[in-house]
Amino acid sequence: MSFGSSRRRGPPPGDRPASRRITSLRPLLRFLVPYRLRMAGAGVALVIAAATVLGLGSGLQRLVDHGFASGSEAVLDQALIVLFAVVALLAGATYARFYLVTWIGERVVADLRRAVYDHIIGLDAGFFETTKTGELLSRITTDTAVIQSVIGATVSIALRNLLLLSGGLAMLLITSPKLTGLVLLVVPLVVLPIVLIGRRVRVLSRAAQDRVAETGGMAEETLNAVRTVQAFAHEAIERGRFAARAEAAFAAALGYIRARAWLTALVIVVVFGAVDVVLWVGGHDVLAGRVSAGELSAFVFYAIVVAGSFGAISEVFGDLQRAAGAAERLTELLAVRPGIAAPAAPRPLPEPARGAASLERVTFHYPTRPGTSALADLSLQVAPGETVALVGPSGAGKTTVFQLLLRFYDPTAGAVRFDGIDVRECEPTALRRRIALVPQEPVVFAASAADNIRYGRPGASDTEVRAAAAAAAALEFITALPQGFDTPLGERGVRLSGGQRQRIAIARAILRDPALLLLDEATSAL
Repeated sequence: MSFGSSRRRGPPPGDRPASRRITSLRPLLRFLVPYRLRMAGAGVALVIAAATVLGLGSGLQRLVDHGFASGSEAVLDQALIVLFAVVALLAGATYARFYLVTWIGERVVADLRRAVYDHIIGLDAGFFETTKTGELLSRITTDTAVIQSVIGATVSIALRNLLLLSGGLAMLLITSPKLTGLVLLVVPLVVLPIVLIGRRVRVLSRAAQDRVAETGGMAEETLNAVRTVQAFAHEAIERGRFAARAEAAFAAALGYIRARAWLTALVIVVVFGAVDVVLWVGGHDVLAGRVSAGELSAFVFYAIVVAGSFGAISEVFGDLQRAAGAAERLTELLAVRPGIAAPAAPRPLPEPARGAASLERVTFHYPTRPGTSALADLSLQVAPGETVALVGPSGAGKTTVFQLLLRFYDPTAGAVRFDGIDVRECEPTALRRRIALVPQEPVVFAASAADNIRYGRPGASDTEVRAAAAAAAALEFITALPQGFDTPLGERGVRLSGGQRQRIAIARAILRDPALLLLDEATSAL
């Protein structure tokens, strides 16, 4: 019978086939909902800005047909004043749109990064067996940055140009139906490459992002083990490996860039070629007296607006395709469900905690090695206050016992109990609060010595931190540091020796004052 264990659904992130639809962005809408008022304000500013741009065409027509043709300086001055007022309104609306949209983009990407990090840090140990840390970091940073550029700029540009496109076409039709017909003939020639090449852009973008994630993963792995790399004189080998990954990322990005460049260039040629034809036909109509110079000027202005909007939309479409790839990767990650979870109705652990632990005929296989038993039919009883040593060769399963007691994994068969309660029936966080672990490789964070020890109990006083350090025989070397307990220990504790790092980890566990203390070869460097 299983209590609260839900296996991950679906393939690991990155294993799913890439979708080609911009609808991959839809799951991000929930991050926008809290800021709907600001979105509405940005929408109003967007409409005002688009309307003023379209109003410039009418102003241009009046300036040419009335300001210049009338020969009156007063009429000309009045037309220019009105034109300047429209430009001032455009500037104010553009400022409001830019500020609000950029604010929303930055706010949403911060929320998204928090959501992804909050989700990742709660996933089970089995997930991290099959997923590289560098890839996860790439998703938190690179992919969310792509989303930020879309929400904070691209979507606004797309909506603005859609408004200008539709409004411009309407004004073209009002100004000259004949010339508008020529413009509309070009629309299919523009839409077709956007759709066809845009799909290719989407696939190439996903491939480029995956290669960047792989490059980051390799860099993170080697930099974390830089001393081993240098000790074995592997610098040249690692440089070659990284160069190969970087070149693969460049090649993938180059394919994406080529497709986008072709898309943008093709749209520009088609659209502005159409504007050239319109100028030729319209110029002959002006010479023949069928339209006024002001009408042709306004028509050309609107045609340029429409052409520019088409070009911008084609480029924006490529950005949206790229963002769809990033959103898909993030959505896949957020969809992963932890293999270890609390049951719907967790059983409370006894108060006060006694620290009794037992394994009852436990068999266990690691997810990455389903054919090999890490433990087979193991039974173990540890009474409160009892000290038990597990002795055996490497790979015998000593660390595995600790991981089962902490419920990083659930046994394949049998039961693990803490204070008489099956650990699958209780809330994992409540269980782990009663246990302290000093692992084989002590973890030291890039923080002060006091903060590293206080990690065991964040609310502990300075006196309690010093007492824990003294109990772990760490007080002498800590007080000898340049700033004592306030001395930063560097990333992964690089400023300490192996034995000193272990003493910091032991002090952290002592400060926790747990019911059950797990020492996994905790004094191997002492």
